[in-house]
Amino acid sequence: MTDEVVAGRVVRREDLAVDPVDLALSLLGYELESRSDQGTVRVRLVEVEAYRGLDDPASHCYRGRTPRNEVMWGPAGHLYVYFVYGMHFCANVVGLNDGEPGAVLLRAGEVVEGRELARSRRPTARGGGHVAKGPAVLTSVLGLDRAHNGLDLTDPDSPVRLLVGEPVGAEHIRSGPRVGVAAAKDVPWRFWIDGSPAVSTYRRNGRARR
Repeated sequence: MTDEVVAGRVVRREDLAVDPVDLALSLLGYELESRSDQGTVRVRLVEVEAYRGLDDPASHCYRGRTPRNEVMWGPAGHLYVYFVYGMHFCANVVGLNDGEPGAVLLRAGEVVEGRELARSRRPTARGGGHVAKGPAVLTSVLGLDRAHNGLDLTDPDSPVRLLVGEPVGAEHIRSGPRVGVAAAKDVPWRFWIDGSPAVSTYRRNGRARR
């Protein structure tokens, strides 16, 4: 077995410097680990969404570079955290090369370490599979906020690290429209692992769809 496929190692930057759609597919099954004074929470990523840059009307970078989206312009491997609706944080893994905007929104995960801490951060979650269901809930469970924006996920000493996971076969991956975007609504760049209870319910215009 080569080092490239060893599960559990911190991912390399060059492995993430790819098109966001390809990156989104590869991130399924990877693990995101967040360490703090409270303890460690680690989740297996089961749902993601790809966002390109200047050619993607739904992207934060579609209209150009701003202080808010600066991290999304690279280099790859950094965490892009933004505030939405005046109440939630969402987290993304940056891809492509320095100066080329693109990232993958992390939508849901299965908690594989630190379940008690994760539950204490989301005490109203219905069950184990729902603790990290949805992008805002996922960041809450991991304890991520604006202070984590720009962290290097490829640094072994970073408090937030991206770890290589067990490969997910193509037969277990599904795709569909992205959620909550006003533009490019039908672009099927949301990907998830079929059968995971942590995958969020698809919603458009506030109505849930199975």
